[in-house]
Amino acid sequence: MDNSQAPGARTTPAEKFISLPAAREVIPQDPRYSTRWHHHDDPGPFARWNFHPEYEIHLVNQGTGRFIVGDQVGSFDEGNLVLVGPELPHHWIVDQRSDGEIPGHYTVLQFHDRWIRSCIALMPELIELRPMLAQSTRGIEFLGETAARGAALLTEVGAGTGTDRLVSTLALLGTLATAPDEDRRYIANEWIPADADPASADVVNRTLEYIFTNISDDVRLSTAARMIGMSESAFSRYFKRASGHTFTDIVRRLRIAHACKLLDSTTTAVATIAQAVGYRNLSNFNRQFAADTGFTPTGYRTRENDGTA
Repeated sequence: MDNSQAPGARTTPAEKFISLPAAREVIPQDPRYSTRWHHHDDPGPFARWNFHPEYEIHLVNQGTGRFIVGDQVGSFDEGNLVLVGPELPHHWIVDQRSDGEIPGHYTVLQFHDRWIRSCIALMPELIELRPMLAQSTRGIEFLGETAARGAALLTEVGAGTGTDRLVSTLALLGTLATAPDEDRRYIANEWIPADADPASADVVNRTLEYIFTNISDDVRLSTAARMIGMSESAFSRYFKRASGHTFTDIVRRLRIAHACKLLDSTTTAVATIAQAVGYRNLSNFNRQFAADTGFTPTGYRTRENDGTA
């Protein structure tokens, strides 16, 4: 595949994304702390499709967009708080990404299974964490008061040092573990870890960026395969193994997720939204939307606005 570019030619978002390093995310260990807390920007080296052996508590500080966790695609708003289990692939994508970074767009706390299991073994009071840890393999989104309290405690973790930081960390885990049923939503189906080939993250990243950049237009498997430098059949198999999704399925899910966001946040006509997410046939859009959500687009908008979701 020829990656050369004429002098002065404009670099597309997809081409910029290709230049990011591609690997399974390695979580650096700070010897001062037993967990890793950090802000990261979007776009940035951590804002990508990735998986790792650590648990991750992920908070969206501002903005809206779409997330992919395991085999599911959804929409997020400011305050979105999710626990992602070990080896569960995930990616948050900001709507209307600006040319520059959004500083501190996400706050993340990551910790290893060995550490939390050792804590539970030494402190039996923490046994209440076990069910949540087991369920995290599906990804857990926290809602309502639990999300608000969890976000505040996550901020405290980053501001603290020494025992204060540890106390805030355990308080955060305890708050999430004891969340009432109405304050938690399981996102994905049980996940079978994807191919651990480090290059697979690069293929998924490049393909997702191609889809996001062209969500309103034609998105073709043949174009994605050519961009990656594979035959269509080889690319189709590789992408499914690397991401857990077929190419066609991820395009449809991302389009429907974006349509849900537009229905939630605007009064734009359904026909215009269908065009904006790449559907040229309104009947096909209505059929696909109903298959994914269980509602017609109009019914979905009415349900959301009535607060009956």
